[in-house]
Amino acid sequence: MQGLRSAGQAMSSQLSPTGRFERIMLATDGSEFCADAEQVSLEMVEKCGGALLIASVVVTNPAAEVISPEAIGAAEEETRALLKRIYGAAVQKALAAETVFRRGPDPLEEILAAAEEHKADVIVMGRRGKRGLLRRMIGDATSKAVGTAKCSVLVVPEGAKMWRSRILLATDGSRFSDAAAVAATRLAELCRLPVTVVSMIRESFNEERAALAEEAAKRVHGHLKEKKIEADKVVLRGDPDKLILETAQAREADLIVMGTHGRTGWERVTVGSVTESVIGASKIPVMAVKA
Repeated sequence: MQGLRSAGQAMSSQLSPTGRFERIMLATDGSEFCADAEQVSLEMVEKCGGALLIASVVVTNPAAEVISPEAIGAAEEETRALLKRIYGAAVQKALAAETVFRRGPDPLEEILAAAEEHKADVIVMGRRGKRGLLRRMIGDATSKAVGTAKCSVLVVPEGAKMWRSRILLATDGSRFSDAAAVAATRLAELCRLPVTVVSMIRESFNEERAALAEEAAKRVHGHLKEKKIEADKVVLRGDPDKLILETAQAREADLIVMGTHGRTGWERVTVGSVTESVIGASKIPVMAVKA
């Protein structure tokens, strides 16, 4: 309980990165898989205020510079044109924006380094992409981004839109879930949306663990009500990833917020297996929040 109270207090003073959305970084490679992420990032800045950081990377290395300088030059022109296009869209909406152009052999490492250098509060990325930046449904790059970024990561699948109806907040009582609760609270305030809190009891849980799931939902729901946010809660039995997705659909939520990891048994080395599964299968944006 103390963890969530402390996070909430930090949020109210705008000192907590998990409760602040002032610097939103869009990571894009210009592919069709990033188109919806681009639109969501623009609308998110409109709702949350702050500035949009538009980041893209030219993949290169010393050998490539020698062997195919023309190809690298063409890629650089294409990338700068991409950044200019999105920057122009931001200016048309009267949004504060800046472009972040990077070069390097590993585009993901460049994006993560740029996010840290520019003190991004959240990285917005598509679920798939080209040039190895955001590949496959949720490939190594996406998983690594969620697991290793020092800020939250918002993954936007193809066809997903900016949230306008309801936020679904998944909690298991871990410190990662408490951080997610802070982020969801702030987003609910900024976007004026209701929140559904969902906690899961696996069939393998003993009575103590099941009680923790119940308590987590109750505690987070109480926190939201204290903030005058319309909220409801559900505690369900079964597989967490499946239940999160089913509940989001049933409640017509259009954003899922959850921690990057959960309690012991939910975690993997790079990113929690439940979070990874939800990101991979979700049709709506999923924000993975860092503790």
